[in-house]
Amino acid sequence: MTNQSKVLKWSVIIGIIVVLNLFFNYTLSLIYPAPEYEDFCPQSQIVTVPNTQDECVSKGGQWTDNAYYGKPRMVGEEMPAGYCDLQYSCRQAFEDATGPYNKNVFIVLVVLGALAVLVGNLLKGNEVISNGLALGGVLSFIIASMRYWSSADDLFRVIILAIALGLLIWIAWKKFSEQ
Repeated sequence: MTNQSKVLKWSVIIGIIVVLNLFFNYTLSLIYPAPEYEDFCPQSQIVTVPNTQDECVSKGGQWTDNAYYGKPRMVGEEMPAGYCDLQYSCRQAFEDATGPYNKNVFIVLVVLGALAVLVGNLLKGNEVISNGLALGGVLSFIIASMRYWSSADDLFRVIILAIALGLLIWIAWKKFSEQ
């Protein structure tokens, strides 16, 4: 095989990998839109930051005692008693909605990736398509894991890694033992 045909072959394989995952993720975003931060924490043009704990909590914020975040003050001016995070409650609601969303997206991308790997291993007649689909499925697992990693608990992370390792070993066995 010439260098030019190897480059062309790998260019098409990489194209399949990238386009397959763009297709998976873009289609998923159209069918199942992600929660938007602005839907939970609308931004207004004028923000009045409360100066007391009671006022802060009544507006849905979280009060932090003795916090000083570099607000300029005059010489001799007293340091503020604390700081109000006005978006605390709405941010918590957003994170509560994002966790299940990321888990659902993870599951869908893993299933689509598994299907791509399976089809890639069944198509033995065309090495380019076979490798492109199999590697595209592996990339789908990686993308799914990266999206969900911060939301997953430690046990689920170990399970994700075990499945990914097992799948990679299986693909390597199927692809490279037959040669």
